[in-house]
Amino acid sequence: MTKRTVDELAMDLLGKTIGELEDEERKVVQRIHSHTAISEDVAEIADAEASFGERLSDRVAAVGGSWGFITVFGLVLVGWMVLNSEILGKVGMAFDPYPFIFLNLMLSTVAAIQAPIIMMSQNRASAKDRIAAAHDYEVNLRAELEIIRLHQKIDALLQIIEQNRKVDTK
Repeated sequence: MTKRTVDELAMDLLGKTIGELEDEERKVVQRIHSHTAISEDVAEIADAEASFGERLSDRVAAVGGSWGFITVFGLVLVGWMVLNSEILGKVGMAFDPYPFIFLNLMLSTVAAIQAPIIMMSQNRASAKDRIAAAHDYEVNLRAELEIIRLHQKIDALLQIIEQNRKVDTK
């Protein structure tokens, strides 16, 4: 059996020449032709290519979006208020007395810094999802095309068996 060209394979499987295929389709047909795998861990690749800022934003989002952070932050807030009203407030040494203006400034600052960092992490997660979806499409297309090829091979084998039966019965 002679090996077909990439263009013949594309025409046979998708009914288009290799030049008419989309990038993903072309990549799949070329991988089928060269008998190489297409599967890879997209998340691992994206993490390996991530910059320091992207990894930092992911970490800040992971910590800032956890119950541990909420619990510790809540305790710090309650501690701040108790310290400035009940403990230091009784002796006239509160550094941020009620209505806790400095605390409000600190909370606003944390929110102003944390929100865009979390948004950067969400944007990165969205980009990873788009890459994963494109990769899933390629893997699914490869599986579908391989199934088509297997059907063609089985049909060819059945045709040969049928021809042999006809020859044997004569």
